[in-house]
Amino acid sequence: MQVAAVLEARKQAAPDSSYVATLYRRGLDAILKKIGEEATETVMAAKDGNPEQIVHEVADLWFHTLVLLAHQGLHPQAVLAELERRFGISGLVEKAGRGH
Repeated sequence: MQVAAVLEARKQAAPDSSYVATLYRRGLDAILKKIGEEATETVMAAKDGNPEQIVHEVADLWFHTLVLLAHQGLHPQAVLAELERRFGISGLVEKAGRGH
């Protein structure tokens, strides 16, 4: 995944040269705050029913979630593997098996 490679490379970038490098420098709380903002904007776009805005906001949400994964040393493939593991399992059964 090309985005994951770029996000990883931004860890070495100067904060004044990259938005993502700035987020990394500001730390986990800043990244989480951004995800929260983007999640709220996604919900608002969906409520408004504007397809283009929904796509825009979901892209922002996914992007910042990818930043979080990279910050935590995780690759998006780990999430895809988890989704693959769940494929074909009822969501109700999967959720019950989590124990929380």
